[in-house]
Amino acid sequence: MHPLFSQQVPYAELIQSSVPADFLLLDRDTPGGPMTSAEHSPLTRKLSAFVALSEVELAVLERLHQRRRSFAAGRDMVHQGQSAQAAYILSSGWVCSYKLQADGTRQIVDFQVAGDFLGLRSVLLRTSDHSFEPVVDIEAAEVLKSDLLDAFSRTPRLATAILWAASRDEAMVVEHLVGIGRRDADARMAHFLLELGSRLALVGIGSKEGYDCPLTQYHLADALGLSAIHVNRVLRQLREGGMVTFREGHVTFHDYGRLVEIAEFDPAYLDQTGPLLK
Repeated sequence: MHPLFSQQVPYAELIQSSVPADFLLLDRDTPGGPMTSAEHSPLTRKLSAFVALSEVELAVLERLHQRRRSFAAGRDMVHQGQSAQAAYILSSGWVCSYKLQADGTRQIVDFQVAGDFLGLRSVLLRTSDHSFEPVVDIEAAEVLKSDLLDAFSRTPRLATAILWAASRDEAMVVEHLVGIGRRDADARMAHFLLELGSRLALVGIGSKEGYDCPLTQYHLADALGLSAIHVNRVLRQLREGGMVTFREGHVTFHDYGRLVEIAEFDPAYLDQTGPLLK
């Protein structure tokens, strides 16, 4: 087995765990920790693709980043069915959101990267309809419902920008559904890798040359509706075709244009070409 790939903790054990969420934290409060200020945070960079943020809006974002948390890889930070949970702003690391089935298998809905909100919808609903599991150790800011509503009331433009980010997430889920239902395995994988590259480029940690990626073949299988063996085969075909290499935690694009053709990748749904609001 390739060293990039490793077995995961059984999913059924994770969702059934009765360990309180606080126990899963590496560090409950890190006010002077390594997270950057909101002005230079990945979320600010991401939202700036939609709106030119004012000093007042940056100050409100700073308050949303005040509850700094660290979570360990491999343990759910939010459980499917959990109530009264907070949302999180991911500052560094990768998280997968997934739905657990009765037989213990899971479908990964999406991966969250730096600058993404986790559980934004769940804050406004009574229970979370899916789980969030850190893929690696992560840094995040905890956002309570009261924090979010206060921010929205103070800065309507910022609220609109966060709604833009949520709408963009919804557009990605639509693309993922189309991919699983209608794209062949090669196109599905190509589209997935290209989308990740575009998302990471928006926050300054990816490009058309490539990006670091900690995902295993099991993550890719659960996200793309393929077996782990099929994932391995598809990655080999794309590599041997001279288009992309996924090796030792890094994705390298060799023929970006050809990969776009195979995936029929149109990044318009990501809506990140420049601010719409001034």
